[in-house]
Order: sequence, then structure tokens, then C-alpha cells
Amino acid sequence: MTTDERSAFPASRGATVVVGAALVHDGRLLVQQRAFPPDVAGLWEVPGGRVEDGETDAEGLRRECREELGVEVVVGDRVGPEVRLPNGMLFRVYAVTLADGMKPRPVEHRALRWVTETELDALDWLPADRAFLPDLRARLRA
Repeated sequence: MTTDERSAFPASRGATVVVGAALVHDGRLLVQQRAFPPDVAGLWEVPGGRVEDGETDAEGLRRECREELGVEVVVGDRVGPEVRLPNGMLFRVYAVTLADGMKPRPVEHRALRWVTETELDALDWLPADRAFLPDLRARLRA
């Protein structure tokens, strides 16, 4: 079964799934800074969000990228392992590429940045996203 076939199946199976986008372009990773809620405002994360009932991981990630960045993306392979969050949700990150000519913009977040591998550690990450830093580094080196 290919990654596209696996991500086409409904994701929940009882657990809420959060998906993130590892968008790498020209050796840089797109990250966004939270504007809310207050307890995480100012922290950095990869774009993404919760998969809604009836959506696949890929469908949810495409919708989240439209809502948060104003772009269309193509969802690729999973990046790193699935991470169980303290609240019982599951967090999965996927490699994505931008549709031709699309430029991300911060729709729901304070800021967007394209960062290099050496800049990753300088950011104040959400704890869940921090778990993916080794896998994101590997993507940036590829």
C-alpha cells in the first residue's frame, strides 16, 4: 500500500488526529508563529491542525493549508513517527509541496518564516512540534 493509499483512509479510528505540513522549499522549512490562544501565542509550529470527522489525513492537511496559509498543497509521505499528545490526540506530519505559483501568507497566525536547518533550534517551538525536529532536519538535509 502506498502512502497516498494509507492517507486516503479516514484517520480517526476513535482518536482525534492532528496533521502538520513539512513544507520545504529551496532548503528552507516554512514555520508559523501562533497568535492564539494566549498560553501558546508566540510559539512556533509547522502549519496544520485537526482532521475533521470524515476527512482523511491528506484531506484535512490540504484544508488546513488553505485556511492557514491561503495555498493549495500536494500531500506526500509521512515525516517521522506518529506522536501521542498529552491530551490523547495523535500528531502526524507529512511532507507537502506547494501548487505551482502559490505563495503562503499568514491568515490565522502572527508570522510566517522560511528557516534553515541551523535556525531550527533558535525558535521557541510548541512541544509537540519539537518532537519532529530530528525528522525535519533530515528533510532539510535531503
